Amino acid sequence: MSNTKTMKKLSELKPGDKAIIQEFANDDFSIKLMEMGCIPGEVIRVEQIAPLGDPISIIVVGYHLSLRISEADNILVTLVDY
Repeated sequence: MSNTKTMKKLSELKPGDKAIIQEFANDDFSIKLMEMGCIPGEVIRVEQIAPLGDPISIIVVGYHLSLRISEADNILVTLVDY
């Protein structure tokens, strides 16, 4: 496992990528995202991206979650190798 890489926005990841949530770029969305299971330290996996890029589907804490790109832009992550 390696999480020493540069942080990226969740919206920049591709299907199949796994990452660890590090922080939120915008506090306005942070409570809503945490209520949905997107908590710093959680591992997420990008499942699908809609044909036009919005929304994206991720797996977090064992369930599927669809996020708008505007929401995914606010989640900062680091990629992991496992």
